[in-house]
Amino acid sequence: MRKIIIDTDTAGDDAIALLTALHYFKVEGVTITGGNVAFDQQVENALYSIQVSNQDYYVPVYKGYEGPILATGEEEHRTVEDVHGRDGMGDAFFEKAKQRPEEKHAVDFIIEKVKEMPGEVSLLAIAPLTNIAMAIKKDPTIIKDIPHIYIMGGTNNTLGNITAAAEYNFWVDPEAANIVLHSGIPITMVGWDICTKYSLMDNDDHKEIEQLNTTGSDFFIKINKVVKDFNANVHRLNGTTHPDTILVAIAANEEIMTSSNTYYVAVETKGELTRGYSLVDINNRSGKQPNVRVCEAVDRAKYKECLLQVLKTIQ
Repeated sequence: MRKIIIDTDTAGDDAIALLTALHYFKVEGVTITGGNVAFDQQVENALYSIQVSNQDYYVPVYKGYEGPILATGEEEHRTVEDVHGRDGMGDAFFEKAKQRPEEKHAVDFIIEKVKEMPGEVSLLAIAPLTNIAMAIKKDPTIIKDIPHIYIMGGTNNTLGNITAAAEYNFWVDPEAANIVLHSGIPITMVGWDICTKYSLMDNDDHKEIEQLNTTGSDFFIKINKVVKDFNANVHRLNGTTHPDTILVAIAANEEIMTSSNTYYVAVETKGELTRGYSLVDINNRSGKQPNVRVCEAVDRAKYKECLLQVLKTIQ
């Protein structure tokens, strides 16, 4: 079974992505980055999701950076409780998990685990890229030892989800995104555009999931209550979006990704209106070396089958 570290700002879809990762991979650890909701709540959400998955091995959770690389002590990034609920889990307010987070910092864990098993541990990044960028900065020798990073982030010349120009993960910490994208590590990027086209679970899908009548399906329905309304009112989408889960599904089975190309990708850090905008240079107008494999199409039926399999299995 392939080994991974999953870096997450656990709320809503991150939780289902975590269940998916635990189903298809040997998860060496979960690292938490500042993002969706209050940091300590994200930690609790990750711990509870692991408890729901009922793994037969211990999955450690490590706390990392609580905010972007360049944030000062007075600045706080924008969290999105309006999307995911006050607890980040659809206002389900689950009990506290029995497991507690580890003492070691997430960045130190990433470095140590990658060096311990060079070439064996891929990274699944479904949050702002702060922890991974800081790990690369702290010990650049890990670059040659990471076989692949799968990133949920950015857009491929389409509308963003936090601003018209930007997707949330890249918008929160664009400097970190640039560090990772230009690190030289092999990267696959799955953008918000792929999520809206292929990951949407509509009312019929929700009924089908509910009818599974498992612990996994019940968890899915509960944590998606708030985002369903948000998508209808703000994004004008009928259903729930699953950017992080579709990323993990693609990492688990690349046949789900039916089209991709390698392009030069960079992230805007200075723009007044375009912070976090991802330039995907399809026609190579920049003349720069392509650095990121960008997902361009997905087999939705295979993706849905993957999601249902995960939710069915958690009894």
